[in-house]
Amino acid sequence: MNKTKIIKILAIAFIVFVAIVYIKFFTSNTKIAKDEFVEIPTGSSYQDVERILSPIVKNMNDFEFIAKMRKYPENVKAGRFLLKKGMSAFQLVGAMRRNVPVKLAFNNQERLENLVERLSSQIEPDTTKLLATFKEDAFLKQNGFTAQTVFAMFLPNTYEVYWNISAEKFRDKMLEEYQRFWTKERLARAEALNMTPVQVTTLAAIVHKESVKKSERPTIAGVYLNRLNQGMPLQADPTVIYALKLRDNDFNQVIKRVLYNDLFINSPYNTYKVIGLPPGPIAMPDVDAIDAVLNSEKHEYLYFCASVEKFGYHVFAATYEQHQVNAKKYADWLNTQGTNR
Repeated sequence: MNKTKIIKILAIAFIVFVAIVYIKFFTSNTKIAKDEFVEIPTGSSYQDVERILSPIVKNMNDFEFIAKMRKYPENVKAGRFLLKKGMSAFQLVGAMRRNVPVKLAFNNQERLENLVERLSSQIEPDTTKLLATFKEDAFLKQNGFTAQTVFAMFLPNTYEVYWNISAEKFRDKMLEEYQRFWTKERLARAEALNMTPVQVTTLAAIVHKESVKKSERPTIAGVYLNRLNQGMPLQADPTVIYALKLRDNDFNQVIKRVLYNDLFINSPYNTYKVIGLPPGPIAMPDVDAIDAVLNSEKHEYLYFCASVEKFGYHVFAATYEQHQVNAKKYADWLNTQGTNR
């Protein structure tokens, strides 16, 4: 074989090799029509990864070839990874090394059990693990919480965390956020009210439930603080509703009206029967409600009820006689609406 023919054969072989490498490295190796996130659980093996990626990867042999070349099977990472439409095998392996954070959001939860359900749909730890971690005796004792008050630690917001964050690390992050929220200024305001941060949050949860109108929340907070200072029961309907839901173990039910007989339910959350604050928050108050308590309005009001003239707002009274007049107007209006519950 002459030299020229050898050169031609080598050239063809090189071209074929380059073509094979190009196909394996740089051509699309996905079956997806749009970008997708995949989640690799903690402790997954390379075989687990291949199983998870099988609906996405077009040619698993090419993926495996690149993965082994880049030593990925020995360095599988747990987490949430973004795979884009049209990615090559080389790009896919690279993407599986980049854990993409989750923007985790929660608000308007009524109890810890509801919160962990929301969280488990966004991060890896399940509801059982999260609930057990949040209620761990040593953690509660060390940080001054109880199983009923630890809910006050969670502030509604959007947080950036990794999908595979452990329950313990997530709990510790929430504690850090809680401690950061309670600045020296807020702590001083709570102390001026003779309240702890947990007590402020517990009252704020009631204020939060009573009104969505930010402008009147400081007034409502002032009413409840006046009652506490005078040793009067709070008589907050939202606490009765919470007690009813807790009794029925049904927090999905909608209770629009508190009936007279409801006021006698035996529950530490029934502030018609129990003087003082309930054992813990009846909801997750937003920051505005917490600050409404800390910056409550100073007045002489002891009563309030829903307004029938300015819907969504309340009317306030300093005397029980005036409150009776306001309450009758509201009850009469409710009766015209046919609202029995």
